[in-house]
Amino acid sequence: MVGLLYLFGALALASAGDVLQYTDSNFDDSIADAELVLVKFYAPWCGHCKKLAPEFEKAATSLKNGDPPITLAEVDCTDAGKDVCSKHDVKGFPTLKAFKRDGIVKYMRSKAGPTSKELKSVEAAEKYLSVNEHAIVGFFESMSSDLYKQFMKLADSLSEDFRFAYSTEKAVMDKYGYKENIVIFQPKKLQNKFEDAQLKYDGEAVLHKMKTWVHDNINGLCGHRTTSNMDQFKKPLVVAYYDVDYMKNAKGTNYWRNRVMKVGKKLRDEGKTIYFAVSGTDDFSQELSEYGLTGGEKPVVAARDASDKKYVMSDQFSMENLEKFIRDFLDGQIKPYLKSEPVPEDNDGPVKVVVAETFDDIVNDESKDVLIEFYAPWCGHCKNLAPKFEELGQKLAKETDVVIAKMDATANDVPSEYEVRGFPTLYYAPKRSKSNPKKYDGGREVNDFIKYLAKESSDGLKGYDRDGKKKKSEL
Repeated sequence: MVGLLYLFGALALASAGDVLQYTDSNFDDSIADAELVLVKFYAPWCGHCKKLAPEFEKAATSLKNGDPPITLAEVDCTDAGKDVCSKHDVKGFPTLKAFKRDGIVKYMRSKAGPTSKELKSVEAAEKYLSVNEHAIVGFFESMSSDLYKQFMKLADSLSEDFRFAYSTEKAVMDKYGYKENIVIFQPKKLQNKFEDAQLKYDGEAVLHKMKTWVHDNINGLCGHRTTSNMDQFKKPLVVAYYDVDYMKNAKGTNYWRNRVMKVGKKLRDEGKTIYFAVSGTDDFSQELSEYGLTGGEKPVVAARDASDKKYVMSDQFSMENLEKFIRDFLDGQIKPYLKSEPVPEDNDGPVKVVVAETFDDIVNDESKDVLIEFYAPWCGHCKNLAPKFEELGQKLAKETDVVIAKMDATANDVPSEYEVRGFPTLYYAPKRSKSNPKKYDGGREVNDFIKYLAKESSDGLKGYDRDGKKKKSEL
């Protein structure tokens, strides 16, 4: 991964136009044209984005003719790139994401040629399986069999993510010992003593069952989780983060992976439902920051449960500590990790300050209706909204069933029910429906908020009627 200091350091002056403009309509095709792309997801109103723009342009000029060439591009998340930003989980501005060749290769493979390659000889099969990637291969005596037909449908539906090939040649079937079978072949770099390098499908020739089998088994006991395949891994998932590099240091990479696998196999043999992966600290630096972790000489470990709650192993890596962490994680003996600011000592103002640790107490209080703003400290629109929100809080100070609140979404974990894509984002959480908050898309003047709350409030406001007009008793 190219370091940001290298990208934005002392670079030669740029000519305009070297930062490419990507949109919803050209994003996928554009990243497929480059070996490595760094994309800036931005909003035109964002102050930090504006400050970054000239340095980003300089970096684009310096890097476009490098070896290998590196492309810098940008996506406007408020206009023609909204869908792309949503797809790539952009929650703040600017957000920088690198798109490396492994993801691009998979994309191009799915667009070029047949979804399943025919292996017409032993030599062709050996060459195909020598590539250091997973392969799903079908061995068939006849193309008229149900298994063959379903296999081809399987390849059509999953070829963007995985490599597929098939053979009807007797010599190929004799070589590998399969006939009327579908087999997952692990790449050489991931083969190990804890599991078989080849896994045969024993189920029915039914497409949805075959898909489930692929997704459940493609990454083996402990797969290499990258930015392009991270969605393939099931939960509960335990990930060891360290300097994973199968190009330059496969032996060192597998040294730590084998230790994770030894613990994983022991737990799996006991019937525990748990999945494992290793990930590179450079590729997942942003994810590590969400856990409050930094990479080091030894792996650092984190986990997510089926509901996507986060857990962190605080002890130094060892197989003993890893096993204890996983057992405690599965047994519910560890508290979920929350990225949270400190709990405010004084929180008596008209707008309640919410941090991750107090979210349940304040926002999920079932005796209160809550209007909450998710903001970023650097956001200009948030700064403009702040005095209006304060005034709103003051005007509703006597409404004991209504809370006006705010939360810095860059410094605190936001619950998954609240989708924060930009700033400010506002939600209304009624007292009797905390699991289904409503996104607020109305006007942002004080009277707009009062009219909304007067209409939506669970039991009505004391000082305002349902149309947002002050009650006479309050005059």
